[in-house]
Amino acid sequence: MANKEMITKIKAEIAKHEDEMVKFMRDIIRIPSESCQEEEVVKRIKEEMEKVGFAEAFIDEMGNIIGRVGQGDKVIAYDAHIDTVGIGDPEEWEWDPYEGKMEDGYIYGRGATDQEAAMVSMVYAGKAIKDLGLHEDFSLYFVGTVQEEDCDGLCWQYIINEDIIDPEVVVITEPSNLNIYRGHRGRMEMKVITEGVSCHGSAPERGDNSLYKMAKIISGIERLNEKLKNDDFLGKGTIVATHITNETPSLNAVPNKTVIHLDRRLTAGEDKELAVKQVEEVIAEAGVEAEVEIPLYDTPSYTGLVYETEKYYPTWVLEEDHPAIKSAVTTFEEVFEEEPLVDKWTFSTNGVSIMGREEIPCIGFGPANEIYAHTVNEKVSVDHLLKAAYFYAWLPANL
Repeated sequence: MANKEMITKIKAEIAKHEDEMVKFMRDIIRIPSESCQEEEVVKRIKEEMEKVGFAEAFIDEMGNIIGRVGQGDKVIAYDAHIDTVGIGDPEEWEWDPYEGKMEDGYIYGRGATDQEAAMVSMVYAGKAIKDLGLHEDFSLYFVGTVQEEDCDGLCWQYIINEDIIDPEVVVITEPSNLNIYRGHRGRMEMKVITEGVSCHGSAPERGDNSLYKMAKIISGIERLNEKLKNDDFLGKGTIVATHITNETPSLNAVPNKTVIHLDRRLTAGEDKELAVKQVEEVIAEAGVEAEVEIPLYDTPSYTGLVYETEKYYPTWVLEEDHPAIKSAVTTFEEVFEEEPLVDKWTFSTNGVSIMGREEIPCIGFGPANEIYAHTVNEKVSVDHLLKAAYFYAWLPANL
């Protein structure tokens, strides 16, 4: 059957389930699912996967929900993290963030943009693939991952390290406004610690002020930010001091320990070794003694599993002429009959582990516009839910 005819069938098959997709979208918005609290929304997604007839749907020990269509040798995975950030101040919302409000073709609420909408599109793309018999040559896994907002990529460290899935390519379905994305900057967190000697604030010369030492380092960090590498595609690396704490016996005592938290965004060619070295050079230039650490993430998932990792999330970028990106472009052109925009995310995704650590090619494509992520205006259009599903259903044929 010609490609055009099959794509028409895919669109018709998915479109006839529009009402079910809308209901599913509104249902999962109505279930609060902040990082490490995703259990109920995971159960709801599993229920939908079973309802539409997936070959299997299971929850791993970390709490990720994984559904499968097909049983061929080629293994493809689609990833949607199904945890969200919190709602912040409820007074800033014009509507209940957990209502799943629908108005003028849009569905609103926490998770609508970032990024539960993609899970809806994925599930119904899987149903279309199954119902149209397009799944004979591959095993297609639909993964709803947890803890991404808390520690991006941790879920996939677990999935890969524990041999849950071994995919040849992964589609990252974070919001891309239906554009094709092929990378983003990495990031890492660092702590810098200065030690001193406390004394009474009335006679500061008797002590050794850890805060004064840190002040010199902070000024150096600010200067370092201006010197960091710029990449034509990914943009500039950045570093910023975001938090400071002191250990001191009282507010009228010289502090004996000061700690700052650094947010470092890593462009192409930058890694944790370079980033740490640069901060150590700032410390040396300041002429003080200080320690640099990469913090560990050890928060349990909702199942109680602790999967400890450094707070280091590597940069990744897939070349524009990579076969996976070419396949995505072909799919877009065949489904939508126009050329796609091929670009990058400004934020970080699970791709930091999938490709950044493991070098498994990733394609980015998702419904909703990332500008609404983490805002009080989170929304996704029903049109995007449908169009993303069309793309997800046809992509495996081109990979």
